Amino acid sequence: MRFVIVGGGPAGVEAAATASRLGGEVTLIERSVIGGAANLWDCIPSKAMIAAGAMVTSLRRGRALGLPEMTSGLDLPALRARVDAISTGLAASTTRQLESQGVRIVHGTARLAGTHEVAIDADGREEIVGADAILLATGSTPRIPDWAEIDGERILITRQAYPPPAIPEHLIVVGSGVTGVEFVHMFRSLGSKVTLIVSRQQVLPNKDPEVAAALETDFLSSGVELAKGARATGASVTGTGVAVTCEDGRTIHGSHLLLAIGSVPNSGDLGLKNAGVKTESSGQIPVNHHCQTNLSHIYAAGDLSSRLQLASIASAQGRKIAEHVMGLHTSVHRHLDYDKAASAIFTEPEIADVGLAEAEAFAAGRKIRITKVPFALNAKAMIEGDPRGFVKLISDPATGAVLGGSIVGAHAAELISVLALAITAHLCVDDLAESLFVHPALAEVIAAAAE
Repeated sequence: MRFVIVGGGPAGVEAAATASRLGGEVTLIERSVIGGAANLWDCIPSKAMIAAGAMVTSLRRGRALGLPEMTSGLDLPALRARVDAISTGLAASTTRQLESQGVRIVHGTARLAGTHEVAIDADGREEIVGADAILLATGSTPRIPDWAEIDGERILITRQAYPPPAIPEHLIVVGSGVTGVEFVHMFRSLGSKVTLIVSRQQVLPNKDPEVAAALETDFLSSGVELAKGARATGASVTGTGVAVTCEDGRTIHGSHLLLAIGSVPNSGDLGLKNAGVKTESSGQIPVNHHCQTNLSHIYAAGDLSSRLQLASIASAQGRKIAEHVMGLHTSVHRHLDYDKAASAIFTEPEIADVGLAEAEAFAAGRKIRITKVPFALNAKAMIEGDPRGFVKLISDPATGAVLGGSIVGAHAAELISVLALAITAHLCVDDLAESLFVHPALAEVIAAAAE
């Protein structure tokens, strides 16, 4: 089976590794770094910077733990070197693994030259590769509004901030979704004054209002300024920094501006139209439960597909696609259930959720049971000096089945895995309540919420 993969991000890497293990003849084409934008620009670099900020915050919190007050200045070159080392290290190890499995890696750009052919441009040399199956997983790039002119110095997109040339004195962030709030937390912890422009009346407009309120409270307590109901319509570089104009007439001044207003799929130069692959108006490619496009042998995954834009989802899609390509899914099997995907936001406190949301249940007229337990009642949270947040558990009042949940607090991204597993395994609240967790442990709050 000749399997050609365009894009070496989480979906492409997982698909290549899986198909190769199953005996496929795999060619992986990547124009930049193996691991894709997740390794190079997005997920991994941002979390490395957030980890640095978390350490600074922990040092400041030392007095509450009975320690002398400790402070640490930021070594920006060292931080930049660490972020680069993590990204390049992951790319190198992933490349070695794929090559050891027999995957052919080509660094270049690619487009569909036909329904079963891919044209590769590598260093100006074009090669046509035949394929029995093709995976398109080229990811996305940050969205840039027509009112902003990116200069890479004062007005930045997210990929220019890992880290930026200098830590901003006063950073204005436009975009209050997941990426935007992570950058607010990141730069506030590293010493910047931060103003977040919120076009609606709450940050994280697609999340539980109680969760969003908890984050807003933490932002305000740390000195973040929230400009609510302000839709940015213009930006200009001034003599001392930047000025952002809003639809309601407000002008917000700062030293730097960061845009975090979503992304657009990298589908424009793939030759989709000529090959007959259908796309949506957004540029994404609609797929079925096997991630097949309208052409059954051509697949799409990750940000390019019309599914959730999460690295974890992309990896899972890549594995499922490779198994389908290699003939493992000819009989009944478990498809990816996107409604059960866990997600996390790496602010402080962390935020994570999975499954059915409270608002969704009420909108559908579904009866649910909601229990909420604060970390302030947990011994481990008190020991660590960070009792912020809560666990909210959503279950079926008739059967006790765990339907969803949200966690706000330290290590929420890790703790949510317990609820994700409970939902996937069709467990009930009694199963959680009767589990014998370690004591003291933050996970005990999950058991308490299930009682």
